[in-house]
Amino acid sequence: MERTLRGIAGTVVLASVLLAAAFGTFDLTTPSWLWLTLFVGLNLLQSAFTNWCPMMWILARFGARPARA
Repeated sequence: MERTLRGIAGTVVLASVLLAAAFGTFDLTTPSWLWLTLFVGLNLLQSAFTNWCPMMWILARFGARPARA
Protein backbone atom coordinates (compact mmCIF):
# COMPACT_ATOMS: atom_id res chain seq x y z
CA MET A 1 0.00 0.00 0.00
CA GLU A 2 2.81 2.45 0.78
CA ARG A 3 4.36 1.99 -2.64
CA THR A 4 1.03 2.66 -4.31
CA LEU A 5 0.56 5.78 -2.21
CA ARG A 6 4.01 7.02 -3.16
CA GLY A 7 3.28 6.39 -6.81
CA ILE A 8 0.02 8.29 -6.71
CA ALA A 9 1.55 11.18 -4.77
CA GLY A 10 4.50 11.39 -7.15
CA THR A 11 2.23 11.37 -10.17
CA VAL A 12 0.06 14.15 -8.76
CA VAL A 13 3.07 16.31 -7.90
CA LEU A 14 4.58 15.80 -11.35
CA ALA A 15 1.21 16.54 -12.95
CA SER A 16 1.16 19.90 -11.14
CA VAL A 17 4.54 20.75 -12.63
CA LEU A 18 3.38 19.73 -16.11
CA LEU A 19 0.21 21.81 -15.76
CA ALA A 20 2.27 24.82 -14.68
CA ALA A 21 4.47 24.31 -17.74
CA ALA A 22 1.46 23.95 -20.03
CA PHE A 23 -0.04 27.22 -18.84
CA GLY A 24 3.22 29.15 -19.06
CA THR A 25 3.86 29.61 -15.35
CA PHE A 26 6.86 27.28 -15.31
CA ASP A 27 10.05 28.75 -16.73
CA LEU A 28 13.08 26.45 -16.75
CA THR A 29 15.44 29.41 -17.08
CA THR A 30 14.50 31.04 -13.77
CA PRO A 31 14.66 29.54 -10.30
CA SER A 32 11.30 28.85 -8.72
CA TRP A 33 9.64 26.71 -6.07
CA LEU A 34 8.43 24.39 -8.82
CA TRP A 35 11.97 22.96 -8.94
CA LEU A 36 11.39 21.71 -5.40
CA THR A 37 8.04 20.27 -6.44
CA LEU A 38 9.69 18.52 -9.37
CA PHE A 39 12.43 17.09 -7.13
CA VAL A 40 9.94 15.78 -4.57
CA GLY A 41 7.68 14.35 -7.26
CA LEU A 42 10.51 12.48 -8.94
CA ASN A 43 11.65 11.06 -5.60
CA LEU A 44 8.11 9.94 -4.73
CA LEU A 45 7.66 8.29 -8.11
CA GLN A 46 11.02 6.50 -8.01
CA SER A 47 10.33 5.26 -4.47
CA ALA A 48 7.12 3.63 -5.71
CA PHE A 49 9.19 1.45 -8.05
CA THR A 50 12.36 0.93 -5.98
CA ASN A 51 10.86 0.95 -2.46
CA TRP A 52 13.73 3.24 -1.43
CA CYS A 53 13.23 6.83 -0.31
CA PRO A 54 16.18 9.17 0.30
CA MET A 55 14.41 10.90 3.20
CA MET A 56 13.68 7.58 4.91
CA TRP A 57 17.38 6.74 4.61
CA ILE A 58 18.33 10.10 6.14
CA LEU A 59 15.81 9.68 8.97
CA ALA A 60 17.11 6.17 9.68
CA ARG A 61 20.63 7.60 9.98
CA PHE A 62 19.30 9.99 12.62
CA GLY A 63 17.77 7.08 14.54
CA ALA A 64 14.12 7.26 13.47
CA ARG A 65 12.30 3.94 13.44
CA PRO A 66 9.48 2.72 11.19
CA ALA A 67 5.96 2.92 12.56
CA ARG A 68 4.49 -0.23 14.03
CA ALA A 69 1.40 -1.70 12.47
